[in-house]
Amino acid sequence: MHSRTRVLHNFTKNHCCYTGSGQFSFYKQSWNKLLLWTRLQRSDFRKHGTQHSATMIYLSGLVGFLLVLTAEARVGNSSQLQFCTETEQCLLFDRICETDKYEVRHYDSVKWVSTDETSLFMEIAAMRAFKRLFNYIAGANENGKKIKMTAPVLVKISEDKSFWQMGTYTLSFLLPSEDQTNPPKPNDNKVYIHRMADMKVYVQTYGGWMTSMSDKNKASSLSSALDLVGAEYNKGFHYAVGYNSPMTMFNRHNEVWFVVGDDPVCPSSEELES
Repeated sequence: MHSRTRVLHNFTKNHCCYTGSGQFSFYKQSWNKLLLWTRLQRSDFRKHGTQHSATMIYLSGLVGFLLVLTAEARVGNSSQLQFCTETEQCLLFDRICETDKYEVRHYDSVKWVSTDETSLFMEIAAMRAFKRLFNYIAGANENGKKIKMTAPVLVKISEDKSFWQMGTYTLSFLLPSEDQTNPPKPNDNKVYIHRMADMKVYVQTYGGWMTSMSDKNKASSLSSALDLVGAEYNKGFHYAVGYNSPMTMFNRHNEVWFVVGDDPVCPSSEELES
């Protein structure tokens, strides 16, 4: 196998594992067909003295395949995450490192459906915003299409807001893998589709209910832990992250995210003590 082909083959094999056995089989078959096609193309073009063009087609085909593969692979089967149990698909990630205070994750760029709401409290803003987004996935879109609910649900919260001040909260639903490429346009002009950039985040998890107070306390806890080790992160906002339906009473899983500003910092216990 050509060295470039071997590298791309290994890359694809490693990234397929997030998608479940059924999708892995599909991607493996597609990969083999693509390799066979490109070998035939290279052989044919060599006979006609156009090796450069054959190589360009070969590489374009591989890159296009990998872009489709990785775009779908990051929104995958919920069985890949122990704490994501209420939806068929969840946002998948790579864990970079972990301490006893937080972990660092890498998320690929994916599309979300979002809406903004202004209120004194996150709970009130989230209630209004949730209704808009739920209407969208229930069929209030240009195709009248019903869209699967996924997890997590994100709430973007400004760090500049004081507890007694009005603030703007952005609530976002993750679009499922089948709607990542071409999601239907929302009917409500307050609802919009956007692609969140590839990012690394510092994460702290907690149970119970995600409220303004609990989120503020956990965000402060994570911020203090990061400041203690000199980590660089975006201090302008954080994400409140929920994985459970409002009807779930027990074993709830919530998170706080700060976006990594530079290289992630994950000191060991020994490094902190020295």
